[in-house]
Amino acid sequence: MAAEDLPSEFDVVILGTGLTESVVAAACSRVGQRVLHLDRRSFYAANWASFTFNGLLTWVQEHNNESQPEMVNDFSDLLENGEELMHLSKSDSTSITNLQVFCYTSEEEEDEAQCNDALNTTVGKEKSADEEALKESAESAVCAESQDEDHVVPEDPQSFLGQWEDPEEDQTHPSVASFQSEPTRKKISFAQLVKEGRRFNIDLVSKLMFSRGSLVELLIKSNVSRYAEFKNVTRILTYHHGNVEQVPCSRADVFASRQLSVVEKRKLMRFLTSCMEETEEQQAYYSRPYLEFLHDQHLGDNLQHFLLHSIAMASPDTPTGEGLASTRHFLRCLGRYGNTPFLFPVYGLGEIPQCFCRMSAVFGGVYCLRHSVQCLIIDKDTNRCKAVVDSRGQRINCSHFVMEDGYLDGDRKKMDTSLRFLSRAVLITDSSVLPGESDQQVSMVTVPSTDGSPTVRMVELCSSTMTCIPGTCEFYLITHLLEPLPPPCVDRLSQ
Repeated sequence: MAAEDLPSEFDVVILGTGLTESVVAAACSRVGQRVLHLDRRSFYAANWASFTFNGLLTWVQEHNNESQPEMVNDFSDLLENGEELMHLSKSDSTSITNLQVFCYTSEEEEDEAQCNDALNTTVGKEKSADEEALKESAESAVCAESQDEDHVVPEDPQSFLGQWEDPEEDQTHPSVASFQSEPTRKKISFAQLVKEGRRFNIDLVSKLMFSRGSLVELLIKSNVSRYAEFKNVTRILTYHHGNVEQVPCSRADVFASRQLSVVEKRKLMRFLTSCMEETEEQQAYYSRPYLEFLHDQHLGDNLQHFLLHSIAMASPDTPTGEGLASTRHFLRCLGRYGNTPFLFPVYGLGEIPQCFCRMSAVFGGVYCLRHSVQCLIIDKDTNRCKAVVDSRGQRINCSHFVMEDGYLDGDRKKMDTSLRFLSRAVLITDSSVLPGESDQQVSMVTVPSTDGSPTVRMVELCSSTMTCIPGTCEFYLITHLLEPLPPPCVDRLSQ
């Protein structure tokens, strides 16, 4: 809808199209509230957005540019008695910082690909020229023989052609195949990524959803799930003893595992069955480390590693009560949609906020991108928002106003909780972290803490998730850090 056509009154005005704001918009529209949903960006989902490859590079470039100084406009003429203005931040003070882009494709590979293309073109031209010359020679021979009145043309054209001798017949003609090397795996170049960039959907936030988690239950109960499609994570992996190994988590995986002995399989199944119910023995360990509890259950190092890092997704210092709760939740989510407890939305995580926006629009919500709110009009007596002034200077009355915290100045924020910093990395590679019989694997990988480095969680996506092109994989890495993700970890996993 054009800005000039906006009504002057709504029940709820929402600024920002992140997940939280989109859920609120859908809920308000569903119960009959008049909702105006705005976002100053040109895309939906805010920090939950998904980009094409080229779009991501553009977003990184724009994000790293220095923000222009803000100009505060005077809208005092829109105020009524007992009202005051509260200006919002015009800069996109997003929580994403320190963006960097690396390309590990060597120049030799790029040059080799260009040389191969040039070689194929040259060979094709030479072959075409030889065929054309051969054709012209044959035609001239036919014409010469036809002009001889004493010559009788045979009825069989093949026998006639057989009488003509090719002076180069005994020479060996090099074929195109002789110029080509043995079949090798085609390497993905940076130029190809740019060319096929629109076929990528790269998330800013990497998350998997538990099949019985609160978000999946919300999608089902609200009927928003009909707007999206999901794929089940096909395997759980871990980095153990210098290798990437598959973690057996379901009953079928345990008995099919080749890395566990028969005794280990029995111990693992016995433990997974017993931990579903709370016992007095477990309560005695609740305040003690979960790793100590696993050790006292006479589980080997391999089983302790799988249970601690990949199933409970805990650290060695995690209390037993918390570790058991995480293990039970993991097991309860198994089997609902597959052999693993996790789901991932097709086309990327940015689809989830957009699904809620679609529901809001179906029930009458009004949406405007590249349209923002410059300031709020506050009632001095009640300290409540009575109206907003949009980017066109229009006053829009509302009963409620909701916005993401990025629009609020830092000095106005009231932080009741401590901040948590995350470091993320997105990798696009030409192979899986653990190649198997199928190249369509969706994996959750854990790289445990070693030598003081933090634990890294990784999500591997294939082309069937519609997030990358065939022949490539997308990896999302996340860890709790104050600094960027250590390059050695990225290098080790991308090899």
